[in-house]
Amino acid sequence: MSTIAFVALGANLGNPVKQLQEALALIAALPDSQLLLQSSFYSSKAVGYTDQPDFINAVAQLETRLSAAQLLHSLLEIEAQCGRQRTFQDAPRTLDLDLLLYGDARIMQDHLIVPHPRMHQRAFVLRPLLEIAPDISISGLGPAADFLALLADQQLSVLTESKPLR
Repeated sequence: MSTIAFVALGANLGNPVKQLQEALALIAALPDSQLLLQSSFYSSKAVGYTDQPDFINAVAQLETRLSAAQLLHSLLEIEAQCGRQRTFQDAPRTLDLDLLLYGDARIMQDHLIVPHPRMHQRAFVLRPLLEIAPDISISGLGPAADFLALLADQQLSVLTESKPLR
């Protein structure tokens, strides 16, 4: 049985646009999975540790037969393949992939929490998510659009050179 999952992508070191494009190609090549949609790319200020370059962010929707744990493992492998090093929380990074939603599942395991526990607090996640899934709800919390309305202070700009996959 397949599940619809949403993955957030972000990068702010090296060539972030190119790195997100490469990550999307690697996500599209995952076994038993199909990349369905990708949002435009957005530029945003860093959250948490703010003394770093701006981020480029996007969200992808895929249909997968991988379990949530298998999908997370695959995303972590893609991060490593793209040079991700985990030095400290909220550190600059070549690539960050977060499993946001896995169908309507609510999962709390060691390193796997779905829905992503901070997604409703981040405009750089919600705006691209709502671009490709305007009526999406966050399992257990409610419509994602309700949360985006509360985050007007988090400024984003869409990158004109990015084209969403539809």
